[in-house]
Amino acid sequence: MRHALEACLQAVNEILLGKEVQVRLALTCLIANGHLLIEDLPGMGKTTLSHTLAKVLGLSFQRIQFTSDLLPSDILGTSVFDKDSGQFVFHPGPIFAELILADEINRATPKSQSALLEAMEEGQVTIEGATRPLPQPFFVIATQNPSSQGGTFALPESQLDRFLMRLSLGYPAKAAEKALLLGEARRDLLPRMTALLSHAQLAELQAQAKRVRVSDALVDYVLRLVEATRTQPQFAWGLSPRGSLALLAAARAWALVVGRDYVIPEDVQAVLPSVVSHRLRERADPTGQGGSALAQWLLREVPTL
Repeated sequence: MRHALEACLQAVNEILLGKEVQVRLALTCLIANGHLLIEDLPGMGKTTLSHTLAKVLGLSFQRIQFTSDLLPSDILGTSVFDKDSGQFVFHPGPIFAELILADEINRATPKSQSALLEAMEEGQVTIEGATRPLPQPFFVIATQNPSSQGGTFALPESQLDRFLMRLSLGYPAKAAEKALLLGEARRDLLPRMTALLSHAQLAELQAQAKRVRVSDALVDYVLRLVEATRTQPQFAWGLSPRGSLALLAAARAWALVVGRDYVIPEDVQAVLPSVVSHRLRERADPTGQGGSALAQWLLREVPTL
């Protein structure tokens, strides 16, 4: 299993050059059975990363392009009257896949964005009064452009909280970009990729992540981090219990990905910025963009012991 996990990381890194930390975090998020939000400028590789993860994990894939005129039924599906049978027949929408790319999610209206809430939280959707289960595994990778760009609708806090992690890919290093310019187009490499993990292996990795050992001292460290967000004056609000559970789940998965069966404080610190930055807001910052600075403050000021 360890070799298969390393092979997955290597395969993704061969497509997305120079982003080893972000790739490891993305795989950690999926092994923790979470959903991933990638925020960056257009053209940074957000869509390529999503396609590549679906390929190496052997997951069925659907891309939903979020636009201002997208309707919830375009995501979930709808019933259409069949005149031959005289009955309504349900036609499932693209949400019924194992890995969903919700591309440019913040370009859709809040009504369409909310169509994902039940799916991400419960693994099911309710359509026309009927509850329909989604495939397992079920992952959502959403991309969004910075809110400073035109035509975007900010995601509400309730939806942001459904994402285990938020990442930013950023510009590549000079050496990685040179290799990108001299090599084949990344999209041309994707069809040659094969699945490196079976569904059973992925499920076993997710189960192993839940069994990664956590000491009382480590839990106390997590509690100190959470308490700081609730008591320090620069935080507009503190992390919820779901946020603290997310932090511990991500730390467990990160420890598994790096090859350990127990969590150390460095594991918590490795995942903390991506887990908490979208859940926090600085009291003095009305734009809501101060979460990353607050995460760095937590890493600096909260003692591990």
